[in-house]
Amino acid sequence: MTSSTGAAKANGRGNIGSAVLMGGGLVVLGAAGYLFLIVAGHTLSVPDQAAVKSVYFLINIIGPGLFFALEQETSRATTSTIAAGRPVRHVVRNAVLLGGGLLVVVLAVLAALSPVLVDVELSGHWPLLWAVLLAAFTAACIYLMRGLLGGMQRFGGYAATLAGEGLFRLLPSVAVAIGGVAAAGTYGLIFAGGTLIGALLGLPWTRNAPEGHAEGGERLSDMARGLLLLVGAILLTQLVANLLPLVVSGRLGTDNPDANAFASVFVLVRVPLFLFAPVQAMLLPALTAAVTRGDFDTVRSRVRLVMAAVIAVGVPGAILSWLLGPWAAKLFFGGDVTLPGSIVGLLGVSTILLMTVQALQPALVAMGRHHAVTVSWAAGTAVLCGVLFLVPGDVLWVAVAAQLAGPAVVAAGVLLSLARGLRTAGSRPAAPASAAV
Repeated sequence: MTSSTGAAKANGRGNIGSAVLMGGGLVVLGAAGYLFLIVAGHTLSVPDQAAVKSVYFLINIIGPGLFFALEQETSRATTSTIAAGRPVRHVVRNAVLLGGGLLVVVLAVLAALSPVLVDVELSGHWPLLWAVLLAAFTAACIYLMRGLLGGMQRFGGYAATLAGEGLFRLLPSVAVAIGGVAAAGTYGLIFAGGTLIGALLGLPWTRNAPEGHAEGGERLSDMARGLLLLVGAILLTQLVANLLPLVVSGRLGTDNPDANAFASVFVLVRVPLFLFAPVQAMLLPALTAAVTRGDFDTVRSRVRLVMAAVIAVGVPGAILSWLLGPWAAKLFFGGDVTLPGSIVGLLGVSTILLMTVQALQPALVAMGRHHAVTVSWAAGTAVLCGVLFLVPGDVLWVAVAAQLAGPAVVAAGVLLSLARGLRTAGSRPAAPASAAV
């Protein structure tokens, strides 16, 4: 066995081990999220259930939406810095400054919108607004931590943040339910607070960060430009992924059983999306390193592999959503209404489209084509909102049509941009990813 072959096999084993850790952490986080909603669904009134589900979707828009951009840009900058032999401390400083600035903006916007949020989405529960504000702070902490851990490829620590976040959301919720003191505000604060525990659990893996000796480092202005483009793209991502239940609840009323059932199946069909989420965290550092080396054959092979995984996970998920989704949603989340399987199955198809974008987006970010990501999501969001607010018809079926049309436009835009980028990549020297933002 040659040394290169041995190194390749060792690297392969390391990748498998990292995937197992990340998958395990995500299973814990995803299962905890669903079990949290199940516990709330069986211990709260219908209006309070709807309010807690609205908090769930709002936190997904704010946390995985806005602050996932901080993770991706921090991860890209960390990997690029390590590959160039530069000290990581510059990235840490810039990421803290950018994360703090983003947090201030988010808190200001939430404060300005608070009367509308509380009256329309949170059924008058002001403690749930405090939960959303707390979630913004904890999201800034955990996504900064995950960006550093992902960029350094310390996926054991990344997995610890996932599992810790999930467990410390679920276990206190179960204790509250068993203790007979269930309340919408309590559940919301628990859900937000678990994120901070997850961030703290990642700290031990940040020790002994690589300290290169090459001069220079990631400029704050470059990272800020990349972050702003990704914030726009990922916020639109979460709007496309989570807006519909909020609109349906707003139109039908939070105490409407159809609205509650739609929110339940909407959460259920997202299971494959959650299971696929670690792909971005693991794929982005590898693709960034390949782009830095100018190795675009590796980029192409990784993209093909991950698209095969999309098909393997997404298609069975959509079929199961059609066949078993209505029954499973009623069993797990409660409620008095069973929606047609066709509605649930088509929502499952929209999940496949979102997974496709989730698989392709890291390649564009690694190549510095942040703008293409943002433009694609802007186009998809415009189509989704156009269908949702301008097309007449049954509220639920219009929502399903919007959820299919929007992600389809995004997937087409991202695919075309990536194909164009890979065609032209070999004709010019590789440039640092931040420079192409």
